[in-house]
Amino acid sequence: MIEIIPALDLIGGECVRLRQGDYAQKTVYSHNPLDVAKSFQDSGIRRLHLVDLDGARTGQIQNLAVLESIASNTALRIDYGGGINTDAAIESVFSAGAEIATVGSIAIQIPELFIAWIKKYGADRILLGADVKNERLAIHGWKEITSLYIFDYLKQFVDSGLKQFFCTDVAKDGLLEGPSVDLYQRLISAFPKMEIIASGGVMSIEDINTLDSTGCAGVIIGKALYEGRISLDQLKSYLP
Repeated sequence: MIEIIPALDLIGGECVRLRQGDYAQKTVYSHNPLDVAKSFQDSGIRRLHLVDLDGARTGQIQNLAVLESIASNTALRIDYGGGINTDAAIESVFSAGAEIATVGSIAIQIPELFIAWIKKYGADRILLGADVKNERLAIHGWKEITSLYIFDYLKQFVDSGLKQFFCTDVAKDGLLEGPSVDLYQRLISAFPKMEIIASGGVMSIEDINTLDSTGCAGVIIGKALYEGRISLDQLKSYLP
């Protein structure tokens, strides 16, 4: 059964969402991320996708205090990403309470470092964030579209032991137009042993049902939750 993973995106310590990754199109949903995280936990959610958008933009972790607060005041399994690009950075994230480190841009820029982290910490503690537009990878908080195609890119890491990754279609994210089901179907077919997590465009419980039947291991939900298009009550059949 697909795992429900709410996204909590951070800018300046606040819970926000961006439209198509555009920092100029920001909506603030809460000034207190801990309260949001607790509400998820109270509803039966067990995992949280915590995104440091400041870190993704600057290349340096900026919201570690929020991670520490949520990790010390909830029992949520937290995967944290944004600005993790050095040994010291990934250590700080684990020390602050994250169970999983989400890595994106650095895996493109220094793949050997990313592979070393898989071997050092174990594949269960490393999540590759693969953001795409027209199947090409987007980096630095989606500001730059590379020439790397997602299928070629992922193969090198699967061969090195990667077990889990999420793929966000930037063209879909924050628009509530439905997820890129066809892309996920092809990824699952190409990498059948991987845990593939869908992200971006989810707008209804029907979308989650479709992704579940497609074989996705998890789904990251953001705007649809915050704007009430999907209620926590609707998700109960997918919660432990």
